[in-house]
Amino acid sequence: MLAKIYRPAKSAMTSGQANARDWVLEFTPQQARRIDPLMGWTSSSDMASQVKLRFASREEAVDYARRHGLAWQVLEPKPRKPVIRPRGYGGNFATERRQAWTH
Repeated sequence: MLAKIYRPAKSAMTSGQANARDWVLEFTPQQARRIDPLMGWTSSSDMASQVKLRFASREEAVDYARRHGLAWQVLEPKPRKPVIRPRGYGGNFATERRQAWTH
């Protein structure tokens, strides 16, 4: 059973990094999902695909996989480019603003 160790991307709905700091160990699916003929829902009898373990660091996740004899693969995150505005949010309300208000 192969375990993926990765750092999830931040949610597109917020600007915060709350759930993007932890590392996640997740098992790859062992069986294909199948469609239920009556309801049309997808299902699988693979219980390991429901398990997601969170760790504070990459090393903790790798140590866990080693201790439990799991084959593991680390997916490194792509570095984010910092968003730096010269005056930040407060610049929208500056009194010396010379540009037209656009919204």
